[in-house]
Amino acid sequence: MDRKEFLKKTIVGTSVLVAGTAMAKVIENNIDELVPLKAELNDPNVGFNHIPNRKEENMNNHIFHPAQSRGLAQHGWLTSRHTFSFANYYNPDRMHFGVLRVLNDDIITGGSGFGTHPHDNMEIISIPLKGALEHKDSMNNVAVIQKGEIQVMSAGTGITHSEYNKLSNEETHFLQIWVFPNKKNVTPRYDQLMLNEEDRKNKLQQILSPHAQDAGVWIHQNAWFHLGQFDPNIEQTYALKSKENGVYAFVLSGKWNIDGQEMNARDGLGIIQTESFQIKSLSEGEILLMEVPMAL
Repeated sequence: MDRKEFLKKTIVGTSVLVAGTAMAKVIENNIDELVPLKAELNDPNVGFNHIPNRKEENMNNHIFHPAQSRGLAQHGWLTSRHTFSFANYYNPDRMHFGVLRVLNDDIITGGSGFGTHPHDNMEIISIPLKGALEHKDSMNNVAVIQKGEIQVMSAGTGITHSEYNKLSNEETHFLQIWVFPNKKNVTPRYDQLMLNEEDRKNKLQQILSPHAQDAGVWIHQNAWFHLGQFDPNIEQTYALKSKENGVYAFVLSGKWNIDGQEMNARDGLGIIQTESFQIKSLSEGEILLMEVPMAL
C-alpha cells in the first residue's frame, strides 16, 4: 500500500489540534499528514517516524512487537507510541493485526488535547490509564472518562468529536484503539462504562464484546477484549471465542510469559492459528488481550 492509499483508507478527516483549557490557542495540524524528510527520501531504511522500519518478528504463530520498536510521535503537547502505522509513522510491515487497525499509547499534557475532528466507519475504543479525558461529540455527548473506565464509539455514517486532558496540571495517559467494523454505515453511537477493578484481580475481566447483553461495552465486530491484573506467578488459559480470530496481547505493566514469549511493559504479541494459549505473570502487572477476526 503506498502513502496516498494509506491516507485515503485509514486517516478519515483532518484533525484540528487545540491546546489550553479555554481552547484559546489553535495549532496547525501536523499529525495526520505524511510529510517525509529529505533523509527519508534518500534512505529507504528510515521510516516515517524518523527511525528505521523494522520487519515483523514472526515465530511460528507469533508476531512480536517489542515496546521500543513502536512508532514515536512527539508534538510537545502530545507524545504517542504507535504499534501500527498511523499518521506520520508509516511502516508497510505494520498496517494492522486482523481488524485491529490502531493501537496508540498516548500521553497528553495538562489542558491540551485533540480538537474537533471527523471519523466514519470505525469502532473507536479509549481506555484511560491515568488522569481524565473530556469528550464532546456531534451526538451531543459531553462526558469525562478516567482511569477505571472504558469508552466506545461506533463512528458509522460519520461523527465529529474532541478529546482534551481535563486536568490542567497533570498528564493524561490513555490507549486509543481502532477496530474495523463488520457493518458499514451504521447509526453512530456512544457508550462508556466504569469497570470493577476487583473483577480482574488475578483473572481476566471481559471489557468488550460483540453483544450488548454481555459484560463490558460492545462494538460492531466479532471481538472480545479482556483486562487482567495479576499478582506474581499466576497462570491462566485463554480460550479463543472463534477459530477465525487471533489475539493481540499488550502488556501494560510488569513481566509476563505469554504462550512461551517473555514480555515486558508495552511489548505486544500477536497470536494466531490457535484455539487457546497460556499466560503467566512473572511479576505483579496488568495486561490487555484483544481477540479480533484476522480477515478484513
